Amino acid sequence: MNIHKELHQGLDDAGPERLGYVRRAFEHVRAIDRPRILDAGCGKGDVTIELARLGGGEVIGIDIDGEVLGRFAARIKEEGLEGRVRAVHCSLLELPFPPESFDVVWAEGSLHIAGMEKSLRALHGFIRRGGFLVAHEMAWIRSDPPDDALMGWKARFPGIVSMDEICGYVDKYNYRMVEHFALPDDFWSRHYYEPLEGRIASLREKYSDNPEALAILDREQREADLYSKSASWMGSAYVVMQRDDE
Repeated sequence: MNIHKELHQGLDDAGPERLGYVRRAFEHVRAIDRPRILDAGCGKGDVTIELARLGGGEVIGIDIDGEVLGRFAARIKEEGLEGRVRAVHCSLLELPFPPESFDVVWAEGSLHIAGMEKSLRALHGFIRRGGFLVAHEMAWIRSDPPDDALMGWKARFPGIVSMDEICGYVDKYNYRMVEHFALPDDFWSRHYYEPLEGRIASLREKYSDNPEALAILDREQREADLYSKSASWMGSAYVVMQRDDE
C-alpha cells in the first residue's frame, strides 16, 4: 500500500498556469544575462526546467528527497539539458557551494520547511551582491484569519507566516523588496484540494476495510476542509527580493 502516492501523485506538478506565475516573477530578475540559478527544493524539477529555459544559463536543483531527485535527473537527460542543469542531493541549510555562487536563488515552497528566518540567513551569503532571492511560499495573505483556522494551520504547518511577517524579514536579513504578488484565491482549490477530495472519496471505497488507510484519508480530508474554511485568508505568494548589504 502506498496511499500517499495514490493521493498526491501529480497534484504538485507545476502546470501551465503556475508556470505562468513563475514567468511573471522571473521578469524581475531578467536583467541579469544568463544567470546562474540555484533552485532550492527543486522536487521533480518542473520549475527548474522552466528556469533553464527562461534564463539560458546554468541551473542547479537541490533537494533532500533522493527518490524524487532521481526522477529529476532522468528528466534532465530526456530534455537534453545535461550541460546546463544539474541535480544535487543536499539541504538548503548545508549548501556545498562557495560563497556568492549564484545570481538567483529560487525557492518554491521550501523556505518555511526549515523556517523562513533561518532560510533567509542561510541563503544570503550564496547570492552574489545585487543578486536575487525569489520565494514562492504558502502564507497568510490577509493578516486577520479566524482563530480556529490559525490554530488549525499552526498545528499542521507551524512554519507558515503572514505576508506582513515575510516583508519584515526582508529588511531584517539584508534584502530589498522588489515585488510580491499573491496567486488567485481559488488557485489551490482548483489545482490541489478539489482534485485531492475526489481521490479521497475514490480511495475510501478501495480501502474500506483498511483502518490505517482510512485514518490517513480522514487526516487529508480534515486539511481539505480546513483550507476550504480559510481560503479567503490562506494562499501563496511570490516574493522577489534583492541582496542588499548597504
